[in-house]
Amino acid sequence: MPISKKEIAKMIDSTNVKVTATKNEIEELCRESVQHGFRCAVVNPIYVRFAAALLKGSNVKVCSTVGFPFGVALPEIKALEAVKAVEDGAEELDMVINLSALKSGDYDVVKRDIAAVVDVKLSSKDIIVKVIIETAYLTKKEKITACKLVKEAKADFVKTSTGLFGKGATVNDVMLMRQTVGKDMGVKAAGGIRTYVDAVAMIKAGANRIGTSTAVQIIEGTS
Repeated sequence: MPISKKEIAKMIDSTNVKVTATKNEIEELCRESVQHGFRCAVVNPIYVRFAAALLKGSNVKVCSTVGFPFGVALPEIKALEAVKAVEDGAEELDMVINLSALKSGDYDVVKRDIAAVVDVKLSSKDIIVKVIIETAYLTKKEKITACKLVKEAKADFVKTSTGLFGKGATVNDVMLMRQTVGKDMGVKAAGGIRTYVDAVAMIKAGANRIGTSTAVQIIEGTS
């Protein structure tokens, strides 16, 4: 059964996390998110308060990055960043996993890192935490391990990529992630998703959230 663009719009996190993003561009992101009924507008921490003011009264949530884009900040810093983002109006958090610890086999460190941000979720009502595992840098075994650690740390979603490194989301990775975390946890596909066809493929593979910087083009069918 075909997936309508209206249905897809409700799954889209429309994103502008460029280092050069301007206030005018964030304003445009928020305006388009309301116009098309996207799930979230994703911004870097410096723009959370601004975006929250623009989106007040709408159904669009503000999502803030945490530990972006490398994930190498200390857990205490990620937690502080998450707390500040929530105070500024973020209702969702996209944090980057500690890849160095994962690659080193320090799984307790990885889990504690995620838990530091999840603790912010537990102390703040209705906050959703998504954990970026940067699939392009991982082996199949590491992807499975990362997904299990994210689930054990009680985050809400596991997410493929920042979109800044490597090939981004693939159908095979999304299928593997969904298989690993089961049906009750969220899977967000992000990185290189630029068309309606791309989005549908990811959803059919098991994603229930799409992250993209070309959300309008996907919905309007211009790319």
